[in-house]
Formats: sequence, structure tokens, C-alpha cells
Amino acid sequence: MTIGSSTELRNARLAARASTVGSAGKLRIYNGARPATGGAATTLLAEFTLGSPFAPAPSNAVQSPTLPAAVNASASGTATWFRITKSDGTFVEDGDVGQEMTLNTTTITAGLQVQVTSWSITGGNP
Repeated sequence: MTIGSSTELRNARLAARASTVGSAGKLRIYNGARPATGGAATTLLAEFTLGSPFAPAPSNAVQSPTLPAAVNASASGTATWFRITKSDGTFVEDGDVGQEMTLNTTTITAGLQVQVTSWSITGGNP
């Protein structure tokens, strides 16, 4: 049987994520297979500067990061995964495009606009 955590504890873990990312973190969108957690990245398609703060306080074990402003893609490819870093590029977390976050398109073309259209992180039980 797995551990079941209270909503209060799950909210605290989500709040710790926002604190770790800090101000002006980065959201990087990549193509290809997602590497092992924090592993070598594939081709960087687009990079966003995240909000300050990263997200408002979580509620009911759900955190909704502030959606970043649209950017122009730096390379072409199919967006499959993302990485969140601190403003200095230090790794924080990896995730899948289309799961925790959606974009206006997963078919990215260099020079064309890319936008995060929704982003929600649920603090589940381990």
C-alpha cells in the first residue's frame, strides 16, 4: 500500500516547487525522447521566462503556474517534453508536453510563435 498524504501536505510540496524555481525561472521546450530526470537535453525548441512568482499559492493540491508570455521558437521539431530551471539554468523538474502543460501547437517551427495555453500541476500522493 502506498502512502496517502493530506491536502495540506501536498499543498506544501507544491509551494516548495514555486519557492525552488524562484523569480524569472526558465521553461524550456524540447523534442525527442525525454531523458532520465535532469539528464542531457535534446534539441531546445523554445525557451520562456517564467513569472515572478512562478505560481500563486496552490489550492486543493493543485498549482497553476503563471503562464509565460509567448516566444518565437529557436528551432523546429515536435515538442514532447519540458524542463523547468531556476533563472541561472539549474535543473528543477522535467515534464511531458500534453500532460501537465499544453502549447498552442506541438509542431514547432523556428521563428514562429509558441505559447503555453494551459499548465496545471497536481500534487499527488507518492
